[in-house]
Amino acid sequence: MEASVEHPYVPRDLKLPGFVPCSLSQSAILLVYGVSSLLVVSLVWLLSGRSPKKSKIDRWLMCWWAFTGLTHMIVEGYFAFSPEFYKDKTGFYLAEVWKEYSKGDSRYAARDAGIVTVEGLTAVLEGPASLLAVFAIATGKSYSYILQFAISLGQLYGTAVYFVTSYLEGDHFAASSYYYYAYYIGANASWIVIPTLISIRCWNKICAAFQIQGQKKAKVR
Repeated sequence: MEASVEHPYVPRDLKLPGFVPCSLSQSAILLVYGVSSLLVVSLVWLLSGRSPKKSKIDRWLMCWWAFTGLTHMIVEGYFAFSPEFYKDKTGFYLAEVWKEYSKGDSRYAARDAGIVTVEGLTAVLEGPASLLAVFAIATGKSYSYILQFAISLGQLYGTAVYFVTSYLEGDHFAASSYYYYAYYIGANASWIVIPTLISIRCWNKICAAFQIQGQKKAKVR
């Protein structure tokens, strides 16, 4: 039987047999994530610029969907399917990410059923769908706005479940106020603000398309 090793998470009596502390510093973890994200965004931005028909908004949206899609599939996907990431001794980057993030929300280290479910569905469904959105925007597919609207609603729903369940359970999963605001609030803010803006834009585009279609039908009559 593995002994419980001292961990930095709250509650302090959380049992994590075989826990191995982070081997990477917070700055190293954030630097790798930041540089990787910047490379993805830069690559998509440059490639999308080859099409003179694409507006800057469409190009930024392609960057967002590529970034969020890869984040869902790789980072969140690893968590969903790696129940013992906190035991990792190799310093594997993705395990280090979740050991660090758990300081802001220990439900990840504790493998809370609701968290695992939300992250698993996000990785399996929203991740690939986000990459499909990049393709849809790039090629001007007719389903582009409906797809973006659906994914954004899914992201908002998942984020709402994430925050509401924490609130109902006492909202006491952060190791300190710093980690609470930096990780729990700050790291998730983008998945509230950006999907909300995209949802509004897509709703207006879809409504405008139906309005034009209705006007055309009226003229034919």
